[in-house]
Amino acid sequence: MPADSLDRARQVQDAAARLGFDWPEIDGAWDKLHEEVGELQAAASDAERREELGDLLFMLVNLSRHLGVNPRAALAQATAKFERRFAHVQAGMRAQGRPMEAAELDAMEALWQAAKRLERRGEPGYRSASGQAQGTGPQGDDQ
Repeated sequence: MPADSLDRARQVQDAAARLGFDWPEIDGAWDKLHEEVGELQAAASDAERREELGDLLFMLVNLSRHLGVNPRAALAQATAKFERRFAHVQAGMRAQGRPMEAAELDAMEALWQAAKRLERRGEPGYRSASGQAQGTGPQGDDQ
């Protein structure tokens, strides 16, 4: 079974690092990440944006390697966190009798920030739209 893009990026980076093509300190990886963000921001065409976004994703996988973080696990955790918080936003909008499509972004952002505060405090009453109790995982965050 072929590796997916995330796994393949990690394999290529591991192979290059074994041959000495790697930053000796993590600062080089951070600098490259910032460079890639700038290149994506400057991209003018769809083709350039696609290329630069790919470069940025590749660099994020490389940074995860330097940090000793599994990028697949980190992305899964971030996605679950987003789902919890977005469910809180949806539930809050329903409780206010306001359809999401008609809501102002500021109102949704306020509910998002409330979800973050509730998670950080480990509020036992914090519930998603499905009614399931929510809490923070083993790591804090700012998304």
